[in-house]
Amino acid sequence: MTDQTSDVRAHRAPKAEFTVYFAIIFIAALPLAVIAWLLAGLKQGDLTIKGPVSRAWSQARIITPMIFSA
Repeated sequence: MTDQTSDVRAHRAPKAEFTVYFAIIFIAALPLAVIAWLLAGLKQGDLTIKGPVSRAWSQARIITPMIFSA
């Protein structure tokens, strides 16, 4: 059986290009996250749920690596 763990990619610091894409996606996701946060707050009557910055940050962390892995 082949050992698949021997060629594990080394963890590197994010490059400038990744940071730029992350910032663009974060800024684009922020208005949508504010709207989603307000709608969820109105529906549940509580704005202590996950905030808009946290939502946008999560979306940017999900989307940006997808761009670089394609």
